[in-house]
Amino acid sequence: MFSSVVTAHRVAAATMGVQLTDTDEATREAVDRIGAGETLSEWAVERSEHDPTRLEVGDSVEFTKTIAATDVRQFAAASGDTNPLHLDEAFAEQTRFQERIGHGTLAGGLISAALARLPGLTIYLSQDLEFHNPVGIGERLTAECEIVEELADHQYRLSTSVVDDSDVLIDGEAVVLVDDHLE
Repeated sequence: MFSSVVTAHRVAAATMGVQLTDTDEATREAVDRIGAGETLSEWAVERSEHDPTRLEVGDSVEFTKTIAATDVRQFAAASGDTNPLHLDEAFAEQTRFQERIGHGTLAGGLISAALARLPGLTIYLSQDLEFHNPVGIGERLTAECEIVEELADHQYRLSTSVVDDSDVLIDGEAVVLVDDHLE
């Protein structure tokens, strides 16, 4: 089943001008491991909490990951965003960025990854994002999320950002619903 999904994925990517090669074998293996519940060793997660049995204002979670060229190609194929700024080095060199950059929404997805590490079942209700700096391919980025307000019915408002070593790339605000984990 998985190989037919990969084949379909590659065909769809090719129709959008994105070529996936066997060098993406590591990505395929990573997807298999994630589907089996593993955490990739290159990911880093930190969580602060005042009380591990409940969320409250001030609790925070971070998720760190390097944005690899393979991530950018895979995101282009999955999303259909085949902007040459992300995929074509020769084109990108002629732009204000002078090199390929990653998709802003790919980096914004790190916020979702961080929120998935909150205790309970986290469901996105809204996300506002402001993009401040480009996403460098090969950069190690951290999504930082902090609960700033407890709303009614297990809902929380969080400040969100994606940063590299020295710059804020994205900042914003999210509202999530957090249900107890189903066992």
